[in-house]
Amino acid sequence: MRVLVTGGAGYIGSVATKVLIEAGHDVTVFDNLSRGHRAAVSAPARLVVGELADKAALARLFAEAQPECVMHFAALSLVGESVAKPDLYFENNVAFGTNLLSAACRAGVKRFVFSSSAAVYGSPERTPITEEDPLRPINPYGSTKKVFESLLEEYAKAYGIHFAALRYFNVAGAHSGLGEDHRPETHLVPDILNSVLHPGKTFELFGDDYPTKDGTNVRDYVHVHDLARAHLLAMEAIADRSIIFNLGSESGYSNKEVFATAEKVVGREIPFKLGPRRAGDPPILIASSDKIRRDLGWKPEKSLEQMIADAWDWNQTFPNGYPD
Repeated sequence: MRVLVTGGAGYIGSVATKVLIEAGHDVTVFDNLSRGHRAAVSAPARLVVGELADKAALARLFAEAQPECVMHFAALSLVGESVAKPDLYFENNVAFGTNLLSAACRAGVKRFVFSSSAAVYGSPERTPITEEDPLRPINPYGSTKKVFESLLEEYAKAYGIHFAALRYFNVAGAHSGLGEDHRPETHLVPDILNSVLHPGKTFELFGDDYPTKDGTNVRDYVHVHDLARAHLLAMEAIADRSIIFNLGSESGYSNKEVFATAEKVVGREIPFKLGPRRAGDPPILIASSDKIRRDLGWKPEKSLEQMIADAWDWNQTFPNGYPD
């Protein structure tokens, strides 16, 4: 199948691109490289550098690549940044994303796989969270994902496009030489590992006064390769229907537990300092993934320790990130 991957030079998009290629698909990557990396795009995928804001560029892209499916990863995703700059997030994630969705429909594309987020749930009333639980985002990032899911539902009714909205929980790990390289880095696992690799950099733990077992946030972690596999299954499943799935492990780990596992993996104590809570962070997010397990036969295969071990191997190979 011909697949267009937006944001395919980013962390999750690059791994999804690699897995698509391994499965024999023809892949075109569209990325502006503002937060992605040219070196993360695996051959023989074609990289087209451009902006979702550019409607003419999108029209050319669809005419040349003729995709049968779009996988849309191109979004801003920092919760704190979204709180400080909601205009930036609604413009990029909603307005520019709408440009892409409209271009796909005009080109006759019938499959659209969307990188959504557990942030659509906000602070849940219960755990594990199911797909039927209310969507009450507590930060602009989550709100943009909720709005785009609504757009997908309306476009599906009007234009016959079928979609998969995949609500991620926390993603970690590395696959086949592809890892996590955000600048600045705000995700827990690479932030811990970077503090080990760079003397003088002390890991900061944001808040220890949440209503959880040890006072730190509790999150559900899934390996990036497990996540990418779910995208391929979803792409095949939406030939004649639309679907919404959570992607998580159904296991909750506190930040302190993740930190302790990282110490085990690297084989040493890791210094840290305590900082204040970050705005927009809910205390607990744990997924129920019963629906995708039942409907598509997907299940995560790699443990938290394996995620951190894979990330550690990648970070030691690329201590300063991709050589852009």
